[in-house]
Amino acid sequence: MDSKQKPTIIYDGQCQFCSGQIDKIKRLAPEDSYDYLPRQLPNLLDKFSQLSGEDFNTGLRLINNKGRVSVGADAVYEIYKTLTPYKYIAWIYQLPACKQLCKGVYRLIAKNRNRLKGKCDSHCES
Repeated sequence: MDSKQKPTIIYDGQCQFCSGQIDKIKRLAPEDSYDYLPRQLPNLLDKFSQLSGEDFNTGLRLINNKGRVSVGADAVYEIYKTLTPYKYIAWIYQLPACKQLCKGVYRLIAKNRNRLKGKCDSHCES
């Protein structure tokens, strides 16, 4: 990946909760900070070979501008430490007990994300 390329957030584009969270990030992130791609995008693995073999059900992915992949709660931390007002408290994630708690909460949310409310477009079931 080119060092001038923006970090990319890969998310579940068929999940209304996930789409709602991406909308929130888009509102808070400085303009053009990230590329946002649904995991359902055809040829995604051709563009990001480092995602080969990934279980996308474990959470979103952040690919930084050097090609490093962060997953789940770690990805959320990497994103939110760039967002005002969250960047002022994001350091808390680095505390061991907090990191473990956040990872557990993230796993619970990821497992139940389709039951949570969020943005709903035509792909959602009625």
